[in-house]
Amino acid sequence: MKKMMKIIMVVLVGIMMVGCGSSDDGNVKKIYVGTNAEFAPFEFLKDGKTVGFDMELIEEISKEIGIDIEIKDMSFDGLLPALQAKKIDMIIAGMTSTEERKKSVNFTNSYYIANQVIITAKELGNIATFDELKGKKVGVILGFTGDVVVSKIDGVEVKKYNAGYVAIMDLKAGKIDAVVLDSEPAKNFIKNNDGIKIASAKGDKEEYAMAVYKDNIELLEKINKALMVLKENGTYDGLLKKWF
Repeated sequence: MKKMMKIIMVVLVGIMMVGCGSSDDGNVKKIYVGTNAEFAPFEFLKDGKTVGFDMELIEEISKEIGIDIEIKDMSFDGLLPALQAKKIDMIIAGMTSTEERKKSVNFTNSYYIANQVIITAKELGNIATFDELKGKKVGVILGFTGDVVVSKIDGVEVKKYNAGYVAIMDLKAGKIDAVVLDSEPAKNFIKNNDGIKIASAKGDKEEYAMAVYKDNIELLEKINKALMVLKENGTYDGLLKKWF
């Protein structure tokens, strides 16, 4: 019986060891990439597949470093906990590399510069500054930068959503007064929805970067090197032109 238990334990340990692609032996053949496919044009679902700028960028990076990838779609606020628990090996999800997040994970060099914008109904007057959101009901996406920014403004009634399109639907229905979101996804919503606009107010610029867990320095260095190569050989610019 004891011998059988030992065999079972060995098998279980083996399963746990291969459950995620990361390893310190340098022989990793596949990595698991966390994302949130609610952030067009960076990542979104099309015909059951996760596509977008981030998805093509990480595909090109994987080719450059010679490692296969498997995309894991999950809620945005679940990405960092999943990475810290080593359920995934890295994150690419239009994530801003903030000082607070840097305490728990390592970020690659930035690959995109964005800023927060305010989406309102067309008939609403212009909002020139974020302070003018005081007294309004404002939708944000849980865990996104807009969530952090708006939650710091006194006098705002914040409503948090798990997906941008739900916030936009509530805006169009008059249930909220505005939505604060990253600039490119905001432009995408404007393009595909009548009756809404982007106000003139602009938030501070922020840098998107990919995240890996703290002790995976080898993967961090490989991604940074591959990103530099893609920028130098024109691949990165080609993706920018295609998606933006």
